[in-house]
Amino acid sequence: MDKNKEAVEVFDKHAKMYQEKYMDVSLYHDTLDIFCNSIAKNDAAILELACGPGNVTRYLLNKRPDLKILATDLSENMLELAVANNPAAEIQLLDCRAIGQLDKAYDGIICGFALPYLSKEEAIQLISDAAKILQPGGVLYLSTMEDDYSKSGMQTSSAGDQLFVHYHQADYLIAALESNNFKIIDERHQDYPTNDGTKMFDLVIVAQKSNA
Repeated sequence: MDKNKEAVEVFDKHAKMYQEKYMDVSLYHDTLDIFCNSIAKNDAAILELACGPGNVTRYLLNKRPDLKILATDLSENMLELAVANNPAAEIQLLDCRAIGQLDKAYDGIICGFALPYLSKEEAIQLISDAAKILQPGGVLYLSTMEDDYSKSGMQTSSAGDQLFVHYHQADYLIAALESNNFKIIDERHQDYPTNDGTKMFDLVIVAQKSNA
């Protein structure tokens, strides 16, 4: 079973429904503002991973029109929506597990909720890869569903599709960040409201790469 391929197929299938549900990113305004405010450089080069319909890209560009954003995803249908929602951004098909192959350095990388579809090992590798392509002082934004990693497994989406979801923990993500010369700027653990009353939690980390 290729869990990543199955996730892409589900997001392709339900791209428009996802757009309707998640274009409003007001739950994350505070942390997205911290990301924007931590990047002092004008016309900064930003790489967004797993951009979906471009919801975060749109917020960032409304907040900082000067940002030069390359928004990427593996779902072609999501990318079509991202193009329509963000005519000022560059949009590209890219696997977030392959960013180590990029030959450009960025001032910021934002990865909103791609980690639930990456294993612990892949998440740690993504942090390492991000460190390699970030400029000194560059900022990394990570958000994920938070719970004990051992609880990861198959889940049924609201549309009835089966998806493998990885939960992640702050301890090993922060350890990976610190071992790659990142300093934690902000760490948030927040409730995520659900329709059925189920308790779910989000983890958001904003970190800055050392200037050394």
